[in-house]
Amino acid sequence: MEADKTRLVTGGRALETTGLIHRVAVPDQPGPHPTVILLHGRSGDENAMWIFSRALPQDWLVVAPRGIKDDPGGGYAWHPRERDEWPPLSKFDQAVSAVVGFIEALPDLYGADPAQIYLMGFSQGAATAYAVAMRHPGLVQGIAGLVGFVPVEVNAAVETRLLKGLPIFMAVGKTDPYIPFTRAQGCAQTLRDAGADLSYREYETGHRLNAQGVRDLKDWWADRSGGQNGEV
Repeated sequence: MEADKTRLVTGGRALETTGLIHRVAVPDQPGPHPTVILLHGRSGDENAMWIFSRALPQDWLVVAPRGIKDDPGGGYAWHPRERDEWPPLSKFDQAVSAVVGFIEALPDLYGADPAQIYLMGFSQGAATAYAVAMRHPGLVQGIAGLVGFVPVEVNAAVETRLLKGLPIFMAVGKTDPYIPFTRAQGCAQTLRDAGADLSYREYETGHRLNAQGVRDLKDWWADRSGGQNGEV
């Protein structure tokens, strides 16, 4: 699914109810629709994640909101991470609130199925997805986290196993210059300790997903849909 097959929303009722500028692809058939929210990384926007949407099951509702803050490097962000900072869960609360409000508007607006809401985030977008799941257990039914990180200071989530049984696909680049490999491994262990059903994958790449990663991502999404494949 390419961005040119989608609709950009910058105003009107759809913006008023979701609170975020977004790009959306609505299936032709009537809902309720299994739904994936795409959360871009730092300096991205509502267009950045559509390349990964080709791995998604066909005929799902796909929506990509724009981040809530202007990023100093251009584009937008969910959290203005400082250099060498690994932000705690509490610093994602504003982003979590925005994403949760966005999700809650989707059933009425686009026919999303509230029982089949998934998140796919890249880098900082993955961190935001994990924060949403920890702050609102049960809201989403799965997360694909691509070369991202888990917020720190999540002891409560780990101790109470807030992510118990939540399917998570986690892709890690062994030579990622932004998310050190050892930190990524530690983040994976945090998700396991919090109870997630983690599908952890390491790749010989940097801050990106290589061809094998895309194939693995496609297979993981196919499992979410009972074997239906996307376009990749």
